[in-house]
Amino acid sequence: MQRGAEALETKQRKKQEQVGKLKSFVRGGRGKLIRKVPRILLGYVSNYAFAGLPAHINWRIMLAVGILPSLFIGCALFIIPESPRWLVMQNRIDEARSVLMKTNENESEAAGNFNADKYEEKSVARELLSPPALRRMLITGFGIQCFQQITGIDATVYYSPEIFRQAGIEDKSNLLAATIAVGVTKTVFIMVAILLIDKLGRKPLLYISTIGMTICLFSLGVTLSVLGKGPVGILFAILSVCGNVAFFSVGIGPVCWVVTSEIFPLRLRAQASALGAVGNRVCSGLIAMSFLSVSDAISFGGSFFIFSAISALSVLFVYKLVPETKGKSLEQIELLFQTDDLGWKEGQVALGDVEHLVQKE
Repeated sequence: MQRGAEALETKQRKKQEQVGKLKSFVRGGRGKLIRKVPRILLGYVSNYAFAGLPAHINWRIMLAVGILPSLFIGCALFIIPESPRWLVMQNRIDEARSVLMKTNENESEAAGNFNADKYEEKSVARELLSPPALRRMLITGFGIQCFQQITGIDATVYYSPEIFRQAGIEDKSNLLAATIAVGVTKTVFIMVAILLIDKLGRKPLLYISTIGMTICLFSLGVTLSVLGKGPVGILFAILSVCGNVAFFSVGIGPVCWVVTSEIFPLRLRAQASALGAVGNRVCSGLIAMSFLSVSDAISFGGSFFIFSAISALSVLFVYKLVPETKGKSLEQIELLFQTDDLGWKEGQVALGDVEHLVQKE
């Protein structure tokens, strides 16, 4: 009877894990990738469609079209419920329970999440900076978000027409076509990342991405500095830019959001992930605003040599500070950060999988 009970419990646990993985895919970092793919492609396609209009009209329409998604999101906010945690903090218990019942599989799961939302609030800043393990998590999460941007992806994408012009493309139609090629490359390889992230794991994709970006950025620097304008320079510039975008989109671009959503404990995940996102956006703004000024001072090629060096540093950062989180529970990930070696193989952590991440009634 005991063996039968254990077999039944194992079967039930596997079923719950499958449901949990599906929810994690939709709600977590990978769900963000799925939502991002059509948005990117539609942006490039709409710009291409409006490019044929008169010059004094087309750019206005390109900007105006961006209002439509904002209007949709604004209308959707009227039907999106408040988070259960906030409702509990406002002592609106019945509403919190109602929201949980709509977003969970059964009453027992909703009750468990409800209890989790009633935990006593602590100082998040103090808790993030106190234990060494949490400090390491914060360095990893914040660092990978910053490296995602300071390797120059926004400069490559935002200023790709200017880069191609430096390589020798003068015709506006050809410039637009090359820019669309960059957008299509980004869209395709984000789809590739979605397919590979749970097969290869997070860290192998990060290695492929950062090493590939380092090579492509160095190649682009050589192309703009040595080859100059001409058919060969144009070919290598397009290949280098599209290669850089491809390696970014298959690895550090999407994977950094997945890793950030996995490494932090549940009680600190929202605040720590938000801090990482702040670092990401600040670095993005700094790169976007300074790229042209720096390029005027040291040339476009010089800027990409710098980005290549930073990308090489990101390879070392991944090697030393980013653990493999594929197939690991929160407890296993936390144990990795309690050691000095974050590069352990998956089989070296001998903790059992956790059936429930929050306390149940």
